[in-house]
Amino acid sequence: MASKPSKADKKIAYDAKLCQLLDDFSQILIVAADNVGSNQLQSIRRGLRGDSIVLMGKNTMMKRSIRMHAEKTGNQAFLNLIPLLQGNVGLIFTKGDLKEVSEEVAKYKVGAPARVGLVAPIDVVVPPGNTGLDPSQTSFFQVLNIPTKINKGTVEIITPVELIRKGDKVGSSEAALLSKLGIRPFSYGLIVLSVYDNGSVFSPEVLDLTEDDLIEKFATGVSMVTSLSLAISYPTLAAAPHMFINAYKNVLAIAVATEYSFPQADEVKEYLKDPSKFAVAVAAVATDAGSAPAAAAAAPKEEEKKEEPAEESDDDMGFSLFD
Repeated sequence: MASKPSKADKKIAYDAKLCQLLDDFSQILIVAADNVGSNQLQSIRRGLRGDSIVLMGKNTMMKRSIRMHAEKTGNQAFLNLIPLLQGNVGLIFTKGDLKEVSEEVAKYKVGAPARVGLVAPIDVVVPPGNTGLDPSQTSFFQVLNIPTKINKGTVEIITPVELIRKGDKVGSSEAALLSKLGIRPFSYGLIVLSVYDNGSVFSPEVLDLTEDDLIEKFATGVSMVTSLSLAISYPTLAAAPHMFINAYKNVLAIAVATEYSFPQADEVKEYLKDPSKFAVAVAAVATDAGSAPAAAAAAPKEEEKKEEPAEESDDDMGFSLFD
């Protein structure tokens, strides 16, 4: 009969497994596992099977293994994981799309009752309606300042009541009431806290960004760089077109106000001397713009006329043979 592995053997095996995963995977999701049971964790493992591996363990053991592996391989990027190992956390190593894996993890949530002393992750509101409890339970509702009335021999809650606020601890009375009403207000599962990707660490909210969001943020950044460059007269690629246009306007203004001139300024001066020329030029441009579509529409019609064959005479049809 094989002997049971010792604690030292388990630590060695765990260290080897973690180091191997660090070598094989470049993407890791750091997840919080508070109030997640073993059966729920097994369901998550089955759901992620294929391109992802869930690894749980003691933080001290994970930190030690990561430090030793970083020293052994010379890859200091692994050390970025160490500050993230705080609290009841686990690691999901994956080769799949980070957003898809994160969404798959979020699917595995299980309803849970409000236990005494538990910190509420959400606000808990008791809805109005018939509770099914007998009138002897009214004193229980009075302690919690919940307005009720007796309707058809049972206690009925009149208005919605905010029983527990997010961040508050669940008291014994609140827990007992929710249990009597059969309400399981909380749901628990693995929650993605941080994302590690090839040495870079970022918030999971980044995974929700679309291409349109990135383009918008990039455009905002370019606009800010352009504004700053123009304000301090520092040339950049983004500000260069604006600087050239502003410089041209300044030179043109000088040319108009003085005898100095250049070809582009001569045309402007002519318009200023005789504004009617400008009106004629605008009218000509408008006429050209209006005639262009008409000419484009007429062109296919002319081509159709050219392509139509002339009607054949009787001689062409072969009737001349019978003359």
